[in-house]
Amino acid sequence: MEYNKIINRAILILEDGTKYEASHFGAPVSSSGEVVFNTSMTGYTESMTDPSYNGQILTYTYPIIGNYGVPSSSYKEYISEFYESDKIQVSGLIISYYSHRPYHWNMSLSLSDWLYKNGVPGLHGVDTRFLAKKLREKGGSMLGKIVIENEDIPFYDPNKENISKKVSIHEKITYGNGIYKILLVDFGLKNNILRCLLRRNCTIIRVPWDYDFTNEEYDGLVLSNGPGNPKIYEKSIYYIRIAMKKERPIFGICLGNQLLGIAAGGNTFKLKYSHRSHNQPVISVKTGKSFITSQNHGYVLDAINLPKEWKIFFKNLNDDTCEGIIHDNKPFFSVQFHPEASSGPTDTEFLFDFFIKKIIVHKNKQ
Repeated sequence: MEYNKIINRAILILEDGTKYEASHFGAPVSSSGEVVFNTSMTGYTESMTDPSYNGQILTYTYPIIGNYGVPSSSYKEYISEFYESDKIQVSGLIISYYSHRPYHWNMSLSLSDWLYKNGVPGLHGVDTRFLAKKLREKGGSMLGKIVIENEDIPFYDPNKENISKKVSIHEKITYGNGIYKILLVDFGLKNNILRCLLRRNCTIIRVPWDYDFTNEEYDGLVLSNGPGNPKIYEKSIYYIRIAMKKERPIFGICLGNQLLGIAAGGNTFKLKYSHRSHNQPVISVKTGKSFITSQNHGYVLDAINLPKEWKIFFKNLNDDTCEGIIHDNKPFFSVQFHPEASSGPTDTEFLFDFFIKKIIVHKNKQ
């Protein structure tokens, strides 16, 4: 049974003073964060458990949310089968129409019950497409707060702190028993990165975001996705620079792409229009092939200052921004989008195979 306490007043307040009165569902608590929007049609379970959304109030432009409920939190090899982390990461949820009668064969909870269980508030009855247009002109986000029953809370800006401290693991964890030894730096990674690597005969050593991995033995290094401003991760960038001198294969994903780019000599900036959807088209600069990708970021790599041996790997077909970089003669590459998807299209999962091939080539040279 859904939580059904009557909330007399629920409102979304943006930093410019704009207010949206709405109906409440989920946990009866107030919350604040960075209000962002996502245009995906499905995959709210995966998005809401993505640690990259920590500190953010997620707005869905798709009009009906909650219609298939939430799957169980079952685990396989110590990894949740259907969630991208162990809990809801968003600070709040804003939708247009909430489906009060969800149904799916694998449903264990309604969306409202799941929010309540995780202590996260939701609002429905908001014109989310109108709200998205407003957010879009502000770089895809604005600070905001969900206020329940006139409770006064301050605005919160997640970009001013290192959120990886909240979402990364705190101790080293090992998964699998494959032939390729992968060191995976967790800045707030999605579980499907683990799944994709385990399917490729890997042993994964997952370490915290600030772990000194410079003396670790591994075949390949993966830099995960994660939340926040990439320039905050100074310690991690320092370790990546040392790792690059060892010339073992490196694969960066999303935030990992930005950190590798900074370590190589590049810079980052905040996008005018953020990329948060399942339908972002990118093109391979080398092959000319295009792919539809899942993305979730507000910052992007400015590759203009990279040394000449670094090349742009992929470009975004909507705004021509850098979607990845690759080194001319060393086994280093990264992408801004999510090749692991979950949710979204799996067009670029082949990049995990590309990474494994670089490991094989490197090992054969030794």
